[in-house]
Amino acid sequence: MHLFLFLVYLFLFGAMAVSPITSHVLDAARGTPAQGVPISISYAPTSEIASSGQSSVIGRGVTNSDGRCPLLLDSEYVLKPGVYTVHFDTKTYFALHGEKSFYPFVDVTFEIDQAAPHYHIPLNLAPFSYTTYRGS
Repeated sequence: MHLFLFLVYLFLFGAMAVSPITSHVLDAARGTPAQGVPISISYAPTSEIASSGQSSVIGRGVTNSDGRCPLLLDSEYVLKPGVYTVHFDTKTYFALHGEKSFYPFVDVTFEIDQAAPHYHIPLNLAPFSYTTYRGS
């Protein structure tokens, strides 16, 4: 029976298209996934354009009950070399829990010179700190 369920899972979720940029937000203070974090992704062809505030928003989403936002970009979106910024609206998330946050938002900006098929940008979040890394 377990093998059957595993095969069904692989069929249903293995065949699902995935955004070329995904994220996972964990609430480190609660030890749970952070559901309800609004996220957007912006793109600029160069770091000079990005730093001048002229990036274009290319995707938006909100984290689900597992703290993930698997459909930030359409699965057919082709990543180009350039600068991407994943913007996490942490103020909205903490307000949902009746808390204030020292950081009203977190921007994770990264530059790619050769597009890979997938980039995962996790965020570990607490009211007075955050960490991130390039996930897999």
